Order: sequence, then C-alpha cells, then structure tokens
Amino acid sequence: MDHATITLIVLGVVAFLFVTELIPVAVTSILGTLSLGVFGVLTPKETFSGLSNDTVVLFAGMFVVGTAMLESGLAQTIGRLVVKRVGTSEVPLMISFMILTIIMSAFASNTGTIACLMPMVIGVCASAKIPATAILMAMAVAANAGGMMTMVGTPPNMFAVSALQEHGLTPFGFFEFAFVGAPIAFISVFFMVFVGRKLLPKNDSDLGVLGNELTGSGSPRQRWTVLAILIFVIYGLIFGIPGLSQAMIAIIGAVACVMTKCITEKQAYKGIDWVTIFLFAGMLPIAGALEKTGAGKMIAESVIGLMGDNPSDTVMMSVLFIISCGLTQFMSNTGTAALLIPIGISISEELHVSPYAVVMAISIATSCAFATPVATPPNVMVMNPAGLHFIDYIKVGTPLCIIGYIVSVFIIPLVWPFNP
Repeated sequence: MDHATITLIVLGVVAFLFVTELIPVAVTSILGTLSLGVFGVLTPKETFSGLSNDTVVLFAGMFVVGTAMLESGLAQTIGRLVVKRVGTSEVPLMISFMILTIIMSAFASNTGTIACLMPMVIGVCASAKIPATAILMAMAVAANAGGMMTMVGTPPNMFAVSALQEHGLTPFGFFEFAFVGAPIAFISVFFMVFVGRKLLPKNDSDLGVLGNELTGSGSPRQRWTVLAILIFVIYGLIFGIPGLSQAMIAIIGAVACVMTKCITEKQAYKGIDWVTIFLFAGMLPIAGALEKTGAGKMIAESVIGLMGDNPSDTVMMSVLFIISCGLTQFMSNTGTAALLIPIGISISEELHVSPYAVVMAISIATSCAFATPVATPPNVMVMNPAGLHFIDYIKVGTPLCIIGYIVSVFIIPLVWPFNP
C-alpha cells in the first residue's frame, strides 16, 4: 500500500474518532501521527515535529500569560470595566468581542488575537457570571472571518498575492479581499448572535482550564506588572519586533511573568492547556503527510476533475470551494492554499478563464476553517477552556461554511468575472 493511501486511511480514522470522541481527542491526534510514523510515512523526526512547531510554542507561552492575568486579578479587573460599559448580557458582550476580534484579525495574526483576548474574555464572563462557551466560540469564528478582509489577515491571502505575482499578474489590492470577507464577517456576527450560540452547550462559568482554581487575588503591583508584560506581548504579536518570532515573544512574556513573581513556576505549568498542545501538535504532522505523500493533491485533482472540460461558472466555483473548504478542515489553511492555488491557476489557464476569480475562491474557502477544532489555531485554542466538543464545531461551523460558499458564489463572479 502506498504512503498516500495510508495517509488517507489514517485521516479517515482520525476524523471518525474526533467526531465520536470514543477516545480523548488529544490521544486520537497523537495516535494518528504515531501511526504514520510506524508505517513509515513520516520519519521519526517528522512524527514529533509538531511539538516544536512555533504555533504550539506560542500556545504554551500565551497560556502562561493568560494564567498570570487571571491569577493577578488583571483579567477580572478588565472584565469588570467591560461589564460596566457593555452590561452583563451575553449578546452585547458577544457582539463587542466579535467586532474587536474581527478588526484585530484583519491586521494581525488571528492566533495572536485570540491569545491576547481569551484571558480577558474569561475575566469578563467571570465578572458577569455568564458561561463563556458561546463567546469564546464566537471569537474563534470572528478571528477566521476577520482574517479574510485584508491581504495580511491570513496566510492564504498573502500566498494568493504572491502566486499571482509569480505568474506575472497584477495582485489583489490590500483591501480587495474585503469584497467577500466583509460580508462573511458581518453575517458571521449575525449568525452567532441569533443561531450559533443556541447550538452550543451552556457550560459552567468556571471556564475550563484557565478558569479553574485561580483566585484572582494578586497585588496591585502584580496587576500592573502583568499589564506591562501584556502590552509588550500584544505589541509584538500585532506589529512584530525585529529579530523575535511570535513564539519567542510569547515565551518572553511567560518567563517574565514567573521572573517577576506574578505567578509561581507551578502555576505556570498548571495553566498550560496540555490537551490543546497535544491535539494541535499531533495534527500538524498529519497535515504535513497530506502534502508530502501527495494525498492532498490526489483529493484535489480527483474532485476538480469532476468539473469536466467546459464547466459553468457556478460549477467551477462550487468544486473549487468545496474541495478547498473540505481540505482546510484537516490541513492548515496555509498548506491547503499552497497546494490548491497553483492548481487553480493552471486550471484557469487551461479553461481560459480569469485566474482572479479562481484564486479568490480558493483563498476564501481555505479561510472558512470553521467546522473542526483542528482547522485553525483559534479553534483549538478555545476548545478546552470553553468546554467544547468536536461535534460543537460541526454544528456551528457547517452552516458558516455554507454561508461562506453562498457569499462567494454570489460576489466573486460579480467582482472578478470568470470570462471578462
């Protein structure tokens, strides 16, 4: 059996176990990547490469900073201020945080945005005495939608620009993605307020990992110190610091929290959500195997082949969107875009249609990473603190993917005609 087939079988089993949760999701993730190592699809080094991935390290660092915010009482203080201005109702709080997340994610890393805001949301929900489940999920949705609005909002958009440039074509403008991204972002807020939050469980407001056994009774000095550290981290994640990666910035912040005695070393270790760490670290090598073995390309080319020799605009949009959106639920959106955009440009050349419509469809679809917790870092970051299950992402994410599809099919041909 070739490696591509083995990878597809493992992915299918992992998807089944994720949905049913017959065994813990983090264990499923690790077993999946171990299986690929045992069968020789991945080398021993590749099998455990997820544990050293920058995003996983960023998770760990920001969990520690988040713990310091909660333990010092800073998050609760911010929460009380927000509650004083917005009120204690779930809907106003959800709308406020979704809008803030969309704006931040449009210009900064969506992972960094969630990492910065999640402890504050937990503090707000604790102050308002409401469950954080729906609001945290809404923030993950907003982070993904906000990234669709600008060229720098998400890696697929940047890859789309560079791919067009490499083919000698004028790239998309900075805000051109907003023609599609802004409607999706607006509708996502509407959906979460009126539908999405009702599909989610109302978990207790102890808020999972970050909310357990945290007293929030630190001294004023500790709160001011954590605030200074947080400002440094937020600045670094949004604007960047020369010579430092996002993971390095997060770890500097985490170490500073311990060094300044805002939290103890024991509290720092306890504050890390290890389920999130191992879940994401296990899925990264599987995503890599889809690219390495050609399994992802095999799926893409098979489905795209269904279009025929002279597909209509609607058929082409539908096939491109469905395959891109489907793959991105289990592969990184960057990897999915890197795989499909070159294929899409080749298809546009063969069929003599505009590459802009094709590339935009793939870019937006790969950012519709709503339907699984492993589709994008913001999803997995909120999973354990919000007490969410795999099925919750399917219930909320599937309608959002359909919304993304409808908006794309309607708008993209109008702005970038397939046959200009």
